[in-house]
Amino acid sequence: MAISSLPCIQPVRVPFKACSFFPAGVCGGFNNKKRINAVVFSSLRKISNDIKFESKVDTLLDSIKWDDKGLAVAIAQNVDTGAILMQGFVNRDALATTITSRKATFFSRSRATLWTKGETSNNFINIYDIFVDCDRDSIIYLGKPDGPTCHTGSETCYFTSIGDLLKEQDVEKTNLALTTLYSLESTISKRELELTGKHGKPSWTKRLLLDENLLCSKIREEADELCQTLEEKEDSSCTASEMADVIYHAMVLLRLKDVKIENVLEVLRRRFSQSGIEEKQSRASTES
Repeated sequence: MAISSLPCIQPVRVPFKACSFFPAGVCGGFNNKKRINAVVFSSLRKISNDIKFESKVDTLLDSIKWDDKGLAVAIAQNVDTGAILMQGFVNRDALATTITSRKATFFSRSRATLWTKGETSNNFINIYDIFVDCDRDSIIYLGKPDGPTCHTGSETCYFTSIGDLLKEQDVEKTNLALTTLYSLESTISKRELELTGKHGKPSWTKRLLLDENLLCSKIREEADELCQTLEEKEDSSCTASEMADVIYHAMVLLRLKDVKIENVLEVLRRRFSQSGIEEKQSRASTES
């Protein structure tokens, strides 16, 4: 279940006398009275909507299966990369605060108080959506971090591989739990630093990084072969293979341009949250 549309609740108190909204002398005249009435009615509607929203939030909070201490697990996830940023605990107030403030808020078991991620470091996690699992006893905060999430300065709190521990290897804060695209991005970055490959020759990735003309020709070649799988009715596995080639070579170009795949995914998220017309207008205003 997703908890969408997270407005900040800002109740509006409507004074008994509408004129108290305005400076002295403004309340005179028929037109001014009409304006005042419009403001009052708008405020009343907002109050009504806020009350309804608060009621919905209360109903939702009642449906969560809090443990015997009134807590539930909450996991913060990067809305663009899918990376698991951190895990904490929330109580009723913490979840309600997150819904209204759009900042990831947790409950500190050691201090027995609410805390908002970033309140001391300014590395807030800005919430785009909230999910609960099928049993309603755990929660996902889907958001965009302003900076490193971990107190160690690491991008996420998950950089300790069980495999490395079993091999008794040193733990590196840069060894994040990466999904396929980000693992590929990391590998491309490492290849850029290599002088030679295993056999004394530069790897294919290194060659592409050193030769922009070769890289651009490969991107055009792979894109054309991807289109051919559609035009020539090739098997779907061929399409997947050719698309993998396009993605790989395009990501090498991104590395040369110092653009992260996260930046690309953020652009896609913003575009798909707008209509086609709005997206074109937004791009036009940025370019002008």
